[in-house]
Amino acid sequence: MVDTAVGYSGGKTSNPTYRDVCSHRTGHAEVVRVEYDPSQVSYETLLDRFWHMHNPTTKNRQGLDFGSQYRSVIFFHDDEQKATALASRDAQDRSGEHRKKIVTEILPAPEFWRAEEYHQQYYEKSGVSACRF
Repeated sequence: MVDTAVGYSGGKTSNPTYRDVCSHRTGHAEVVRVEYDPSQVSYETLLDRFWHMHNPTTKNRQGLDFGSQYRSVIFFHDDEQKATALASRDAQDRSGEHRKKIVTEILPAPEFWRAEEYHQQYYEKSGVSACRF
């Protein structure tokens, strides 16, 4: 991994705040932007981790958090990423690992807005070890 940042994408408001996103009026999802070196980790490996670190079968919920900002979504940057993400989703859906159908959206990457600094590395700052779903 080269870098990660948490933020907001997929909405209609420029430079939204956490409060804006939680109002359910901006349309943004809370997201993680992952910058990676493909010579060190493949996009397929990142997708595999994505499927196993959250619940891709819930429309607008992750763990105790609910609302459209918690939807499961992959934003792709080119046709190759799109095809790979779709194939990965379909394979994961067929795998039988999930009791329900995967509802993860796969969409073109819109503008990414970096979240406030107190959201960056939130789990490390708060002492939480992992997201539970």
